[in-house]
Amino acid sequence: MKVAVLHDWLETYAGAERVLEQILKLYPEADLYALVDFLPNDKRGFIGGRKAKTTFIQHLPLARRYFRHYLPMFPMAVEALNLNAYDLIISSSHCVAKGVRVREGQIHICYCHTPVRYAWDMQEEYLSTTGQGAGLKGKLIRFFLERLRKWDKKTAPRVTSYIANSSFIAGRIKQCYGLDAIVIHPPVATQDFKPCADKQDYYFTASRMVPYKRFPLIAGAFAKMPSRKLVMIGAGPESHKVAEIADKASNIEYLGYQPFPVLKEHMQKARAFVFAAQEDFGIMPVEALACGTPVIAYGKGGALDSVTPETGIFFEEQTPESIIAAIEAFEKKAGTITPEACRAQAEKFSEEIFHTKMRAHIKKVLIEKGLDA
Repeated sequence: MKVAVLHDWLETYAGAERVLEQILKLYPEADLYALVDFLPNDKRGFIGGRKAKTTFIQHLPLARRYFRHYLPMFPMAVEALNLNAYDLIISSSHCVAKGVRVREGQIHICYCHTPVRYAWDMQEEYLSTTGQGAGLKGKLIRFFLERLRKWDKKTAPRVTSYIANSSFIAGRIKQCYGLDAIVIHPPVATQDFKPCADKQDYYFTASRMVPYKRFPLIAGAFAKMPSRKLVMIGAGPESHKVAEIADKASNIEYLGYQPFPVLKEHMQKARAFVFAAQEDFGIMPVEALACGTPVIAYGKGGALDSVTPETGIFFEEQTPESIIAAIEAFEKKAGTITPEACRAQAEKFSEEIFHTKMRAHIKKVLIEKGLDA
């Protein structure tokens, strides 16, 4: 059976690329495709050192740095790929990969990280955070995003079976496309973390400091709780806002970017991990649980799949007051949450479980379509 694996684009190693890495471990002989591939040669380990077969976007002017500016051409580019020679296509899609053309009888299984955000419910948030929502440019971008949304919905039936990375995304697939999806959570490298029972008296948060992660919100909440210490790790566009709050609050320690061993040590010893984003899934809360660390999370999005009453607590609004109330509620029940329970919950999201569930689902789809699994 000839297999093609299609990823939106390759330029870094983040959450979607972790899923791609494990899919390629399931099918090491598969051919890899992407809109563009700008990975440095020394960063190709997670895809087995191979180079993806790419589209014409790869060769457009300044594409290495500005390929996202060619977004209006992405549907045309992915539809120009000829994958007719393959029996099975597995796409890893958060943008347009799921819209690749298929021939009759061809199986296309899409691991959907999300329906393309800026074409659907996050269009205005995307425009406002990028500063491109006003004037003629804003109107032009909205026009192209509307076209992308219509194309995204029209091409949804090209997929034989959708896999969502969380119950939240399964709901979005149903809402956007009118189609069902099964849930297989992303693989988390739980083996890279060890649970720690020796907790210290501080709360912890970390990730890329981008607007939807709401790091200034977390810092602002702790600035109102001077008796509770917060340690923050991360870098990004919101770093200056976090630094300004931390400079004025003696109980907030902002460490900027730190290497993985430093991040892991702080996560292991923290009293709890605070998570304020509405994520599609959210890998870092599971990494915290793998450290035996409880999670205090915003009660929407993928965190609802990973955090349980035995391993953490939710807050209902993205406000300082809601976070403060959740911290107080957590401290009242903290003695009932054990590192062992947190670690056991994290193990449900291991790479081995991801492999097992993916193999089983792909086999089921192939058999249903009369192909030899």
